[in-house]
Amino acid sequence: MATDRPEQITDPVAFHGEGPVWSPDWGGLRCVDLLAGDVLAVDTTSGAVRRDHVGAVAAALRPRAAGGTVLALERGFALIDHAEPADPADPPDPAGLTAGVRRYLGDLWDAGAGVRMNDGGCDPDGRFYCGSMAYAETTGAGSLYRLAPDGTVSVVLTGVTVSNGLAWSPDGARAYYVDSPTSRVDVFDYDSERGLSNRRTLVTVPADAGVPDGLTVDADGYLWVALWGGGAVHRYSPAGRLDGIVPLPVPRVTACTFGGDRLDTLFITTSQVDTDLTRYPAAGAVFAFAPGAHGQPVQPFKG
Repeated sequence: MATDRPEQITDPVAFHGEGPVWSPDWGGLRCVDLLAGDVLAVDTTSGAVRRDHVGAVAAALRPRAAGGTVLALERGFALIDHAEPADPADPPDPAGLTAGVRRYLGDLWDAGAGVRMNDGGCDPDGRFYCGSMAYAETTGAGSLYRLAPDGTVSVVLTGVTVSNGLAWSPDGARAYYVDSPTSRVDVFDYDSERGLSNRRTLVTVPADAGVPDGLTVDADGYLWVALWGGGAVHRYSPAGRLDGIVPLPVPRVTACTFGGDRLDTLFITTSQVDTDLTRYPAAGAVFAFAPGAHGQPVQPFKG
């Protein structure tokens, strides 16, 4: 694994940066400033960032196979179609966030519940998942939801506290999942009919290393796990062995994804939440790292 440290590629652009996704359909990297309700389009060459405000919370997003975007907002899911430019001479907005038609699919719980969406991803069959959590981080108050291409929503996991990283192995047979307060990365078996089954612990992160947050899986099946409070991304083998550490100059490391034309750059989001910005002025920036590994192409939502 390469040993060079990550490069800061943006200013501190997010109060709570999360959920990075690379998609050629979008023209590159998107992430969210979750508690601001903004989707950020990041120019990874210049560091310029465009913001699109989508609601009180912007939790997670993925491209749609038919074009546009699926979003997890504060209490439910939304579909956004490709945006058509006002001037036909202008290029289309590939993310479909600025002028696209947004269709909100409805609240999944009452506004008074004090619960919001947090993180998610798509399974190999193109269904979009997002997990929830209480604003107060109440134990067991969250669930993991699955949006099917026909628009129906199922609850696939209950009793979750802070639902975070979710990603699949290259062969699609296993899914990796984080409920942060457990300090674990769990693994499920996966198939189209049964969905997630046979949950067991793959990794337990020591308390002094931070708390597992978002994650991604590379093309060789290795896991890259962001450590909230740990100032690092850890790389684990498919068997759960710690295989490498990517240090960051900020403590609240939230999530990561592979991107670039060859999917050989690890993009890492960070947060300013509960952070001394005098001591850590780069908190909230996006970082990039060339680890000598390649990621998997993003799995789009098929709805």
